[in-house]
Amino acid sequence: MFRLDAEHVLRPVRVGDGAAMARAYLANREHLEPWEPVRDAAFFTSAWQEDDLVRSVADAAAGRNVRFVIESDDGEIRGRMNLNNVVRGAFRNADLGYWIDATRLRRGLASRAVSATLTFARDELMLHRVQAATLLHNEASQHVLAANGFERIGLAPRYLRIAGSWQDHLLFQRLIDEPITAPAGRP
Repeated sequence: MFRLDAEHVLRPVRVGDGAAMARAYLANREHLEPWEPVRDAAFFTSAWQEDDLVRSVADAAAGRNVRFVIESDDGEIRGRMNLNNVVRGAFRNADLGYWIDATRLRRGLASRAVSATLTFARDELMLHRVQAATLLHNEASQHVLAANGFERIGLAPRYLRIAGSWQDHLLFQRLIDEPITAPAGRP
């Protein structure tokens, strides 16, 4: 677990988080719509989220993906950090994805959570590289990545189906062999 600030921690997802995860997604449904795949009504239920968390915990145990939540001191989930598609061998890479609760934006929370996730990827997963992709117009996410030392490495046309259509994405990477310093941010 990583303490991000006075009221938030980053911790691995766990079985039993389904109801809190459903509340978080419901509260952020409109906020996340432009940035995520189209979600059906079942996605926003406690049952669907709990089933997904059971898979996520199994994936983490198998070394395929590691999913985290940002939890506030009131026990509510305020965001996610995901290391997906973990690859070992000569590549030692994972894909980073994340979102932050609409009520917690512009506080440096995402930057600190990405920094903590990179530390975990380097120290626990022993990865060499983490990559991320953003929609072309997602300047806030690009700022978070830049604050954490990611560099832009390309453009992927029609990379992911987001908000109902195939959309171009900018690709970024961060080599994490060197020390990771937390970005300066608001307390």
